Order: sequence, then C-alpha cells, then structure tokens
Amino acid sequence: MMTTESVARKTQKSETEAPREPAPVSDEKQTDVAKTVARLRKTFASGRTRSVEWRKQQLRALQKLMDENEDAIAAALAEDLDRNPFEAYLADIATTSAEAKYAAKRVRRWMRRRYLLLEVPQLPGRGWVEYEPYGTVLIIGAWNYPFYLTLGPAVGAIAAGNAVVLKPSEIAAASAHLMTELVYRYLDTEAIAVVQGDGAVSQELIAQGFDRVMFTGGTEIGRKVYEGAAPHLTPVTLELGGKSPVIVAADADVDVAAKRIAWIKLLNAGQTCVAPDYVLADATVRDELVSKITAALTKFRSGAPQGMRIVNQRQFDRLSGYLAAAKTDAAADGGGVVVGGDCDASNLRIQPTVVVDPDPDGPLMSNEIFGPILPVVTVKSLDDAIRFVNSRPKPLSAYLFTKSRAVRERVIREVPAGGMMVNHLAFQVSTAKLPFGGVGASGMGAYHGRWGFEEFSHRKSVLTKPTRPDLSSFIYPPYTERAIKVARRLF
Repeated sequence: MMTTESVARKTQKSETEAPREPAPVSDEKQTDVAKTVARLRKTFASGRTRSVEWRKQQLRALQKLMDENEDAIAAALAEDLDRNPFEAYLADIATTSAEAKYAAKRVRRWMRRRYLLLEVPQLPGRGWVEYEPYGTVLIIGAWNYPFYLTLGPAVGAIAAGNAVVLKPSEIAAASAHLMTELVYRYLDTEAIAVVQGDGAVSQELIAQGFDRVMFTGGTEIGRKVYEGAAPHLTPVTLELGGKSPVIVAADADVDVAAKRIAWIKLLNAGQTCVAPDYVLADATVRDELVSKITAALTKFRSGAPQGMRIVNQRQFDRLSGYLAAAKTDAAADGGGVVVGGDCDASNLRIQPTVVVDPDPDGPLMSNEIFGPILPVVTVKSLDDAIRFVNSRPKPLSAYLFTKSRAVRERVIREVPAGGMMVNHLAFQVSTAKLPFGGVGASGMGAYHGRWGFEEFSHRKSVLTKPTRPDLSSFIYPPYTERAIKVARRLF
C-alpha cells in the first residue's frame, strides 16, 4: 500500500509555486490508513478547506497537474490499457482538466447561499440553503479511466470544501503510481491524499467511517461498498454500470448510426461503463446496420493490431467465455458472429466482434460485456425494443437513433435509465452542464459541474426569525378560540 503520507509533508502552496519534485514511493503498512484519515480530518477541522481561496487554488492546481503531465499520463495509460495517445487525451486528460477549470471559475457562485421565498405563515422571516462540506470524503476510482474517474469526482469534492482521500484502482497500477506522485507534487497533501492498495485496503478505508463515500465500478462491488458504509450511516454515491442499450429505429440515419456505434464501442477496447452494450435494430434496417458497423470497424482499425488488449487475464477469460457460449448458441439457434470472434490468449487480445441475435438468456445478454463485443438484436417494432429494455435492470445509459421527434419523446418518456443520448453515444458523460449518474442497479447519485459540488455538499436549511414584533404571542398556550382563528387564517 502507498499513500501520499509516505512522503514529507508540506503546508498549503500558493498558486504560483512550482510543482515539487517527484516523491519517493514506498509501501506502508495498512495501519497508516487510519493515520492518513486522521491527518485529513484534523486539516478539515481547522477550517482550511472551507475558504473559497483554498478551493479555487486546489482546482487550478489539479488542472495544472493534468495539463503539465500529458505525456506521462498518456504513457501510464498505454502501459495499463494499451490506450493510444488521442484516446488518452480525449477521455482522461482533457476531460479532467476541463472539469477542474470549469469548477474553479464557478465555485464562488456555487457556494453562495440560496435564498428562498417563504410561505405567508413563516413571515416575518428569512430562509436559505447553506452549502456545507460533508467533511472527509473517500473516492474509490475505476481502472478503465483511472484519472477521469478518480480525479473527476474529486473536483466536486474539493469544490465543496472537503478533505479528500483518493483510492485509485490497483488494476491500473502505472496510473495509480503516477497519480500518487502527481498529487504529492501539485496538491495540498494535508487535505488531499492518495491511498493505494487492493480491495482489502478499500474495505479498511470504508471502515474508517468517512463523511461521504463515492465508488465507481461494477454493481457487485458497489453493493459491498454500500454494505460497508451502512454501519456508519455514511452516505454513498455509486456510479456503477449495466447493459446500456442502443435502439436504432426504422427511420434512423443508418450510416451515421453505424459509424458512431462502432467508434464508441472501440473506445478503450469497449471497457467503458457507458459503451453501447447491445443494439436493438428494427428489422427493416438490421442487415444494413450490421453491414455498415462491420465496415466501420474494419476502417477504424486499419493498421492496428488484429485484437484489442484486455486489461488483465480475469477480464480476458470472462470475455472469451462469453464469446465461446455465443458461438455455441449461434450454431443451435441460427444467430452468429458476423465479424471478429478471435481471441489471442497469449497477448490478452480480442478482435472487435459483432454477434447477431445471440441467446437473450445467454451470458452475452445477461451480463455487462465491458469489452469489444457487440450483440445486435433484431426487433420488429419500437414497442418490442422498449419492452426488451424495460424487462431488464435499469441501465446507466440508453441511446436512440431516430429522425422522429415523436419517437424520441416516447423513448425518453418510457425508457428509464441513468442518462440518455439521442443520435450519438457517450458524450453525455463529458459535459459539466449535465448530471451524470445511474439509477437502480446502475447506481445512485450524480456528479459533474455544479451537480458534483452539490453531491459533496450538505444542503443545510437555515430559517431566521425576528424577536420583535413577537407575532407568536397570538398562538402561545393556553390555546384559545382566537388562536384557532389565527391559525386557520394563516393556513
């Protein structure tokens, strides 16, 4: 295990101070988890993190952390995930930097009291919402986008004035080590710490009784995080996953739909929580769509290795098992692999694969895929597509391709999901203007932009009353007929 406490501690830096030199990284005993959390709690109790100046300073420093280390971050992502530089910049570096920049410009406004118009019975008086930091919060990140899904949520937590413990995924080890080093160099490590380790370390962290916990990852682990936080009554934000469907209606622009579906499915080898998990294609456009997705996959992968690198052996075995089952089912039921399907176990690579009409109850359609495999299911109508989606757990994202406003409005109204995008995919995650989060089995809570600030803030209600004139004297005990008349007039 490694923490930012493993290096010499320094006090808060000014915005103009140059980043510190890389810190030596060393393993520590798990008992240092408690020491790290205690140190951050002490900092929060001092009031340091509450000032707007500290919040803006740390957010700007986080932006610099990303902007000034693009090459190192891209190299770590390539080592962990075989990520190409463009995808590293687009999906981890630029998004995290933009999120921090956006918050730094607006945090003073977000912190302002929100005054509310009171009902007549509450007059005279004044009421408002005070945005109060929770205290010391824990953010457990994911391996697939290790910077964006760890430091991105931290933006909201810092903007809200909390002390923050970051727990990056041990699966993306190079990224976790680099993040620890960079946080030490750029941020106030008396208030923001990184703790590395496996699931046991995460459990020990949760057992510290944080004031709020956020977890990004799979649904089953999310349940364990929720259970671990429950004894402390710790509020939890869960950004999980699920099988995000794409409905391609009969009137869709099939050419554009095919290119966009193929592109986002290929992003990070399909290891994306909002990737298109499966496609529901109207029967009238199914063949054309499959043909054009196949062509797009071939074009987009031109000159690239035959297979896409899967993060580790466990994930490779899971995906290759799904493919083997799909091929067996296809032989029996008439569906099948129309492109790809090959697996290279020695290099943990799987070809981008399209499977038409797999067994709806097989592993490919029962579990989140999280890899470069795309099932395409034929549906006879929009009714069938909506019924299919709604017969399964609520997804993190749902997608629709259509030219019809009526179709769009119906799907928005009738398909529950954490979020929805029409005529494209995944971009709903990268805007600070919209909340991002799940519903049901795909998660709870939401963040990004102001939504992240509010997620990591307690909305404290404040109501003030004057002492003179003392209008309550009309209804003080002993209660009289006059008091009843006054109450009836007020309400």
